[in-house]
Amino acid sequence: MSGFGFFPSEGFFNAGTSGAPGSPMLQTSVMRDAARKFLATHNDLPVGREDARKAQEAIDIANTWIEEQTQFPATVTNADVAWSRKDWIDHSINGWQMLVEPLAEGMVEALGKVLKEMGPAELGPQEGFLPVMRGFMGQLIATQLGQSIGTLSIGLTGSQDAAIPLFEKSGAHLIPQNIATWGEGLEIPEQEIAIYMALREVAAQRLFAHTPWLGAYIRDLIASYGSGITVDIDSIQSQAESAMISGELDINNPESITMAINQGMFQPEQSAAQTAALAKLEITFALIEGWIDHVTSLSAKDRLPSLGALQESYRRSRIESAPTQQLFAMLLGLQISPRLTRECSNFWNEIYAISGGLDGGTAIRDHRWEDSALLPTAADLADPAGFLVSTTVPDDLSGLV
Repeated sequence: MSGFGFFPSEGFFNAGTSGAPGSPMLQTSVMRDAARKFLATHNDLPVGREDARKAQEAIDIANTWIEEQTQFPATVTNADVAWSRKDWIDHSINGWQMLVEPLAEGMVEALGKVLKEMGPAELGPQEGFLPVMRGFMGQLIATQLGQSIGTLSIGLTGSQDAAIPLFEKSGAHLIPQNIATWGEGLEIPEQEIAIYMALREVAAQRLFAHTPWLGAYIRDLIASYGSGITVDIDSIQSQAESAMISGELDINNPESITMAINQGMFQPEQSAAQTAALAKLEITFALIEGWIDHVTSLSAKDRLPSLGALQESYRRSRIESAPTQQLFAMLLGLQISPRLTRECSNFWNEIYAISGGLDGGTAIRDHRWEDSALLPTAADLADPAGFLVSTTVPDDLSGLV
């Protein structure tokens, strides 16, 4: 295990106690410990009074500027608007657990089917082994996920910067240390950077606070993908034998095996249902990111002198190192292209403009978030006007009789 970079926590080998059916497969304590251990190798600064004051000022300005640009009203203002990296880890752990649990269960179910097919002659009593395997896999995935969460904590500029509804109570929080790091070398005033990040944070917070269905919708799609996971032992064995013959894989070298797995050597083929779930996830994530970008741009227009430079820097940083995208690429093999995010931002711009801008475009645009059925597909992005016509019920229905 240590050869693969995995170090079991205390009590790890009592996995059967945490693998009983009905119990959470991913233990938040394991995820939190792994995330904190990763963070311990980096500098996590505490939040000072001046940090809190500047964060509150930026959040207040963002709420004022964004008010007329969305139909989603402000919610109750939270007191702790400034978070440290550790604060974000501690507050987001439960959300990540709920998000990834269905995927982990799908993996274990697939492995369980393989073990049942192999039969007791090869494995011995399965009734006692399967809970142990579930607990073992749960701790392994929780540890890997925790390390990824730790990685995210050093790059996100706010609690909502992952652009995923993770929190039971959606608030707006900035991470001053990460904002300062992000702005290094840009030669843009510190306050402008803070306001820009606060606008993105407030836009995401308002969207998630007023779309309670969105988190469950994303979890259902991940569950749909997880339920379709299969393990083809014959295919894995064939790939491994071919790779060893060609020299691509050395079974005695853990680094060689890890590299092969990361390169997708043993990745199973996706079913049609899994492909459909991934397509819906990709467009949903891109629509969220595109909406945040669109509303932020409207709110900051003619107010932030450095808006163009801030947007370009943010987009470039996302292309070079998009932490959330990297996480879902690892978990699901899901690659969210920056081009699709730009297309979604342009789509929201078009919907807003052709619907009348402030005279009606805001309400029509935000109405699309009332239900997943009202959101566009990737094919709809090229024709916003046609999409509106096809999904809008006319006020006068007499002509349809």
